[in-house]
Amino acid sequence: MAETKREIERKYESDDSGLPDLTGVPGVAAVLDKGVAELDATYYDTADARLSAASLTLRRRTGGSDEGWHLKFPVAPGVRDEIRAPLSDTLPRALAGLIRSHVRDAEVAPVVRLRSARDVRDLVDAEGRLLAEVSVDAVRADRLTADGGSAQWTEIEVELADGGDPDFLDKVDKRLRKAGVRPSRSASKLARALAETEPKRKKKGRPKARQDGKPASGASASATPVTAGDHVLAYLRAQRDAIVQLDPAVRRDLPDSVHRMRVATRRTRSAFRSYAKVLDRAATDPIGEELKWLAGELGVDRDQEVLTDRLTAALDALPRPLVTGPVRNRLRTWARARSGGSRRRLIAVLDGKRYLALLDTLDRLVDEPPLLTAAAGAPQKVLAKAVRKDFGQVAALVEEALAQPPGADRDLALHDARKKAKRTRYSAETAAPALGGPAVDLVRLMKSLQGLLGDHQDSVMTREALRDLAAQAHAAGESAFTYGVLYAREERRAELAEAALPEAWETIGAAMEV
Repeated sequence: MAETKREIERKYESDDSGLPDLTGVPGVAAVLDKGVAELDATYYDTADARLSAASLTLRRRTGGSDEGWHLKFPVAPGVRDEIRAPLSDTLPRALAGLIRSHVRDAEVAPVVRLRSARDVRDLVDAEGRLLAEVSVDAVRADRLTADGGSAQWTEIEVELADGGDPDFLDKVDKRLRKAGVRPSRSASKLARALAETEPKRKKKGRPKARQDGKPASGASASATPVTAGDHVLAYLRAQRDAIVQLDPAVRRDLPDSVHRMRVATRRTRSAFRSYAKVLDRAATDPIGEELKWLAGELGVDRDQEVLTDRLTAALDALPRPLVTGPVRNRLRTWARARSGGSRRRLIAVLDGKRYLALLDTLDRLVDEPPLLTAAAGAPQKVLAKAVRKDFGQVAALVEEALAQPPGADRDLALHDARKKAKRTRYSAETAAPALGGPAVDLVRLMKSLQGLLGDHQDSVMTREALRDLAAQAHAAGESAFTYGVLYAREERRAELAEAALPEAWETIGAAMEV
């Protein structure tokens, strides 16, 4: 069973390799000598360093209080999430899944061995509570690949205690700097080991790594966008990277990770459609269908969860006298019955060949793009034309919706306008680096329109759910009164959204004419 630990630490180096007296650090009542621990860690990666390129660290370590397998994800400078699994001879399945989007089918093998003599001190307060652990690590690194070298160094590491105040590290930092200790030039032991043990013949001319760790093909992967095609590919590359990076977060069930990954798939599909003059649709349409499939799998339970949360919040807002019958129990039963997926199903999708093949296809797309003639054109012309076309379609749909009387036809037209507003927002995002302010303004305007129309569509979907719930309650001999009250409130919310639309659209139109 894997567990997660938030690791907040800072690394230092000193010419004399000693540890200054830390008893003068504010809040520290005592510095406790915890002895020396012998640590032996083997770090793993693919032959083309995909984990290192993604700033991920995978190791198997013996010795110390936390021996086992460790997988570290960067969170912020000096902050990492460490996923731990018990010691075993082979890579635990739980950790293998968390790196799959990066390594795909490539083999993960030993790269570097680090042996450290860790001299540990605990900084405690007046009540004996741990504030931070400080260690002086004497490290020997050995490259395990052919022609690899060795290196030795000593470093100081300060790790904040679980639940500690990060500001405490600033106090320790001030004391260490005053004593002549300086921050380490390397972000981690592994980064330093790789730099100092790299075979000399490989130190020059090494290709820049892509986000997934594979070498980037062509200068355009890192060059400043110049043509329309460069800008579109930069946007698509960012969405590909987002999908790959969010995969472990989805597997870990981190907040909003499923939604963000789903948005990345939608942004990619929108770019395919908006910039069909830049990328050949014969190549992008099949990929778009696969992205639609992935978005559907990601949304199996997501949409239902959002709807259930909306109904629960609406029920919580009702005065008690308006809640009649077992409404909450009925809502829970209804939600469970409509749940179409599970965590196990989603993980199976992410482990499946179809998903991994999609990731490979996205890699090929951004590395060997099916560019059309317009891709070489000036972005101010090509991208602006595509954005104007998308906005024109939004305008037509909004005008069509406003011309219809309230009812199902208007609801459908407003829903279509919402989807087109989202697509226009994404096409403007793509163009913003080239077009500047006007595109940025359009992103903002489309986001506000999307929010207004989204509230309306949420009300439509919620009312459908309430009709279903009321019918079930009536069939079971329960009162349907509360569902009717909630329905009326949702109907009013939709009316308010529709009433606000003409003025909002007039404001958007005026802004677009400036």
